Amino acid sequence: MLDTGLLIIRVVIGLLMIGHGAQKLFGWFGGYGLKGTGGWFESIGMKPGVLMAAGAGLAEVAGGLLFGAGLWVEVGAALLIILMFMAIVKVHGVNGVWVTQNGYEYNLVLIAVILGVAFTGAGDFSIDALLK
Repeated sequence: MLDTGLLIIRVVIGLLMIGHGAQKLFGWFGGYGLKGTGGWFESIGMKPGVLMAAGAGLAEVAGGLLFGAGLWVEVGAALLIILMFMAIVKVHGVNGVWVTQNGYEYNLVLIAVILGVAFTGAGDFSIDALLK
């Protein structure tokens, strides 16, 4: 049961992070692509915006793939945790905790879940387990 639970958590979070990366990189799923996201990044002081957006998008896709597949889950988790921490620092932190005020509640929940999986391990239904 534990391994099934870890698989569900990894796949859902991994796919959502891949989707966020695709929004930034390609404009898929209602995203703004590199140019639009880069412009927004510049507006919050992250320069050069397009380069920062590309880095964030690539980290989300790579972290999501690694975490979701359970391959080098600690590396994927680290990428995703760094991204969520930056989202708190640069965007949501000033708004307080609650997501209803655009706060960091969601980011903090993701950090806790991702960190929990990283400390627990990817589980038997993972590429990491197959490589052992």
